Amino acid sequence: MNPRALRAVGPVILVVAALAVMMWALAFGGGTAPLAIADPGPFVRWGLPTAKLFVNLSAAGMVGVLVTALFTLRAGDREFDIALDTASISAAVFTMAAAATGFLTFVDAFNPVLSIGPEFGAQLGRFIVETEVGRTWLITTIAGAALTVLTFAVRSWTATFFVALLATASLVPMGTQGHSGEEAFHHEAMTALILHIIAAAVWLGGLLLIVIVRPLQSRGDSVATVARYSSIALAAFVVVAVSGTVRAAIGLQDWSALISPYGVILGVKVLALIALGLFGAWYRTRLIGRMRTTDAATRAFWTLIAFELVLMGVASGAAAALARTPPPVAPLIPQTPTPAERLTGAPLPPELTIDRWFTAWNVDLLWAVIAGFAIFFYLVGVWRLRRRGDAWPVYRTVMWVVGWLLLVWVTGGVINVYQDYLFSMHMVGHMLLTMAIPLLLVPGAPITLAARAIHKRDDATRGGREWLLWVVHSPVARILTNPFVAAGLFIGSLWVFYYTDLFRWSLYDHLGHEWMTAHFLITGYLFVMSLIGIDPVPYRLPYPGRLLLLIGVMAMHAFFGIAIMMQEGLMIAEWFGSMGRTWGATPLEDQYTGGGIAWSIGEIPTLILAITVAIQWSRSDDRETKRRDRHADRTGDAELEAYNARLAELAERDARTGG
Repeated sequence: MNPRALRAVGPVILVVAALAVMMWALAFGGGTAPLAIADPGPFVRWGLPTAKLFVNLSAAGMVGVLVTALFTLRAGDREFDIALDTASISAAVFTMAAAATGFLTFVDAFNPVLSIGPEFGAQLGRFIVETEVGRTWLITTIAGAALTVLTFAVRSWTATFFVALLATASLVPMGTQGHSGEEAFHHEAMTALILHIIAAAVWLGGLLLIVIVRPLQSRGDSVATVARYSSIALAAFVVVAVSGTVRAAIGLQDWSALISPYGVILGVKVLALIALGLFGAWYRTRLIGRMRTTDAATRAFWTLIAFELVLMGVASGAAAALARTPPPVAPLIPQTPTPAERLTGAPLPPELTIDRWFTAWNVDLLWAVIAGFAIFFYLVGVWRLRRRGDAWPVYRTVMWVVGWLLLVWVTGGVINVYQDYLFSMHMVGHMLLTMAIPLLLVPGAPITLAARAIHKRDDATRGGREWLLWVVHSPVARILTNPFVAAGLFIGSLWVFYYTDLFRWSLYDHLGHEWMTAHFLITGYLFVMSLIGIDPVPYRLPYPGRLLLLIGVMAMHAFFGIAIMMQEGLMIAEWFGSMGRTWGATPLEDQYTGGGIAWSIGEIPTLILAITVAIQWSRSDDRETKRRDRHADRTGDAELEAYNARLAELAERDARTGG
């Protein structure tokens, strides 16, 4: 297909395919069947999934276009401006579709009598302000309106980067809705849905972008754009596949459910995604390299893209229908939940025994995906260095891999299973996140490896290497890597987190829990990097200053643990004191144990840090001595001979003066 024709009809192909499949799936799965009581009418039953479909498609045109433009196009070129204009139009559609979805959700849930009177307005206002789903769509609509203006106004690299971050964040509230809040494994379903929405938006939006900008590019630029997008699409496909599998497993829970209408619609979506993956592998391995030289490969590629848009529409339509189609199994949470189930959404685990340290698992999909990508890209970087004959110490690779595996265990193993019920387990996880894991990751020197392994671009676009170096040399990074700032964040976070409502937020809200994990990991990484890091930073203290800073932090860290041990009341009593736990220590005794963990066990990584700083100091002195010896060997002790001659000259002058 001609690229210019595809640019005009491509979005139409996508929307028509999505609408057709959605309408079929809704009719087949019963998603628009009339309700026996308080039926909102056919307009709402069909209009609500249609509005959600346009939310999803416009989200892709907003987020995916911005992300792909940042990694494939040059700021200031017409293609970059067209990308931002496309994102702005998509954001406007996203705003209207989100507002329509919120309103139709209100009508669907409450079936009010539509009027222009104050009663209807008051009821709608209470829905928007007082219910979670109402607040979600209000926030989404406001974010879309802000992004409509921002994407139209900005044109620089930096501004577009931050707008892309805001656009990605605007999709998170949508992931908290759907069936996930009604099922067992609520947190796992919510995380999977958020990852699925964001990755699908990046994948589809990037595809739209290469279709839109192709007529504006030369053949060489077009091939480069496609090749770079294919790497983004590959990563997005992996996330979509993994998160979709987890989400489907939670929704179905049994293989026999695949023969239900929900399972059939899900099967259509899965087949479309598999076909998209095969097409992507085909043009990545067979067509992209030949597009620079042959017109046949170019025509075949753009015909393939047209089929991809159809399949993207099929997957999008099926996804919109699945959100309205009831799963084949009933929710597993009982009608009369226990106190633990009321607080956490999951049953109270059995007593913590030694074997549970190895067998208890509740994997956090977000950190498992991040760890998988971190290990994969690190190993690819090491492979690139070794392929071109450069050395990379094995111990760095081992420590990096072990550090991320430890993070997966902390966020998905026994600590994650029990930290909501035992304060002591929560504190074990905190100490490992903020001290032990960074102690393994920092020696891996990922920034140094990336700067050496990632290919440098020479066409004024920004790839992974350029964006990474931009972040490292940004003013914010200079501030955060300052040793005093890093130490302040490290120790100050303890007090601010545990003695404010941030701790309560992390317990009651899964997003707060994920923020807590990221915050402790980042602050610990910054502090460890300021002491023993290999990666370059603007400023590091001399070794005596590092030891003094570490001793001060150790003292304040120990005082924090003692403060918890001396506390007479229970922290977050309505949580840890209300679980109905009949095994283990009492909540107050367990809290005392947690303070002891922060005071004693938490100091072990700090002691290792002190030893490492001392070893680096000693090696630094040895290197300086060797450097001076080599310099003396090269110059034949010229400096020493000149110094002795100067002393002899002074002695002779003093002798003449005295005479």
